[in-house]
Amino acid sequence: MHHKFLDSLNNGVLLGDGAMGTLLYERGIFINRNFDQLNLTEPHLVKAVHRDYIAAGAEVIETNTFGSNLYKLSKYGLAEDSFKISQAGAELARRVADESAQVLVAGSIGPLGKPVAPVGTIHREEALNAFKIQASGLLAGGVDLFILETFIDLAEITLAILAVRELSDLPIVAMMTIDLTDLTAYGRSPEQVAAELNTLPIDVIGLNCSIGPQHVMDGIVRMRGITDKPLAAFPNAGEPRMVEDRILYMSTPEYFADYTRRMVQSGVQFVGGCCGTTPRHIRAMRSALNSLFPATEKKTIVPVNGRKNELAPAPEIQLAPRADRSPLGKFLDSGAFPVSVELAPPRSSDVSKILQQVRLLKAAGIDVVNIPDGPRASARISPMILAHIITRETGMDTILHYACRDRNILGMQSDLLGADALGLHNILAVTGDPPKMGDYPMATAVFDVDSIGLLRIADHLNHSRDLAGNPIAHPTSFYLGAGFNPGAIDLDLEIDRLHQKIEAGAEYILTQPVFDSEMLLNSLRRAGEITIPVFAGILPLASYRNAEFFQNEVPGMDVPPEVMERMRVASEQGKEHGIKEGIAIARESLAAVISHVQGAYIMPPLGKVEMAIETAAVLEGRNKVEQVQKIALDLH
Repeated sequence: MHHKFLDSLNNGVLLGDGAMGTLLYERGIFINRNFDQLNLTEPHLVKAVHRDYIAAGAEVIETNTFGSNLYKLSKYGLAEDSFKISQAGAELARRVADESAQVLVAGSIGPLGKPVAPVGTIHREEALNAFKIQASGLLAGGVDLFILETFIDLAEITLAILAVRELSDLPIVAMMTIDLTDLTAYGRSPEQVAAELNTLPIDVIGLNCSIGPQHVMDGIVRMRGITDKPLAAFPNAGEPRMVEDRILYMSTPEYFADYTRRMVQSGVQFVGGCCGTTPRHIRAMRSALNSLFPATEKKTIVPVNGRKNELAPAPEIQLAPRADRSPLGKFLDSGAFPVSVELAPPRSSDVSKILQQVRLLKAAGIDVVNIPDGPRASARISPMILAHIITRETGMDTILHYACRDRNILGMQSDLLGADALGLHNILAVTGDPPKMGDYPMATAVFDVDSIGLLRIADHLNHSRDLAGNPIAHPTSFYLGAGFNPGAIDLDLEIDRLHQKIEAGAEYILTQPVFDSEMLLNSLRRAGEITIPVFAGILPLASYRNAEFFQNEVPGMDVPPEVMERMRVASEQGKEHGIKEGIAIARESLAAVISHVQGAYIMPPLGKVEMAIETAAVLEGRNKVEQVQKIALDLH
């Protein structure tokens, strides 16, 4: 049977909505009230929640009927209203969904609230009847599918499935919940859950609620080998906490976005949120999905999670040697150890200061400068224009960071062709910080592709074809780089993405800052054979406060406790002591990894290039600050 929901799953990944109760609670409906009854008493609140989720990017919204069965309603004297409340919930969602033709309505059915036989006192026929009344109301209200969620007992969800299937042939998503032990409350493993649900007349199997994304994803991975049915994952936003008499969930939208990518890469086709999730989480998940599936029509153009892209036949173009494409590539071919220093673009069109800094770096023996693209999602001068000015005015080679956040795939290809025409050949492909992190949280992020998809685009241009496989007259000459975080929470995923980046065209790697040399060396060992140059990220800290900022407010940074303590002690002795200690730590880090990497990538805080020069001075052939002071005076 063809159905829009199932057809959509076959074409890609669908995004559901988040918690209903969380938003109703935020809007003043306290937990001593029955949320399902609001379908009758305060329908405007329920519709507003639905609209917020659709605006955030949800493609499937769930009815406010999770507990609209006669057993849960009986606590409020509403048992006789099960059909009416269920129908009203479906009708409200239907009206809102019909405002957007692409949105589907899922009838939400949860457990009865009391154990069923043989564990409990609710007999089989009583449970079937309760589920039938609820499902009948949802059908009368016009749902497109059913979501049976947060069940802990396979016997009970089996009865719910049979009740729905007796009334309708609409698609059924069946989701159980597990706890910190990775088992259901009745001790069933994800594998056992998948095996039993796989025998029932349902269409999608999944997990929801639980503690948070990590446990749900772990369970889904275990289910994947048991069933061929599509998988669904709707985790909580972590554990709830009481803060000033309010229940708050602590998992951030950014964390959910990260795990959305991981869950999809683990085989999930239907994702959404459960308790504690909000439209902010769903919006972040939408951006994450857009980075994996860059076109609005799913399963087209750039499946960035895939290992290969099938393209139209085009003449195979031999990639030019890296030494012919880039001074950096030539430098590496010579066996030298290049040092790059990162310089953030200014927030104005005045580039005089940064040009002065580049000249200082060049005099100190630095080989290349990195120009980040809108770091921390801030508005700055175009990094491409700045890189061109730097090369033209100083002769210094540049590595241009290029972020996926701000351009669609058409703009990316145009920009890359322009960069090549300007002679900017070192490109570092980055996904980019989300706008919410920066000065303009209301700004729109594009994320047609992530860094892996961007590498594929640039690699195709190097082989004289565009992303669609159409030949172009002249191949570009990019020397392509990518990032790697050796301190990633999920190192296996980070390593897998590293290999995907290399396969997509990356020819060198720049790591996040390394404060623990053993962590970097361990991550490289776990990554296996890496045949392309690795530049170790080195960040000389300026103060204890600086260290605190990087540790607590910059994603991907991990400053070890011993380094924090060294910076605290030094900073208490004065500003200069803090700077000297930060440089000492950076030099130690660089010295510890120099024999294991092929270059250094120094990121001086707050534009303090003198700290980068002092850090690099540990290497042979690099000058210290005092050796370039005369040049500085001449420049002034």
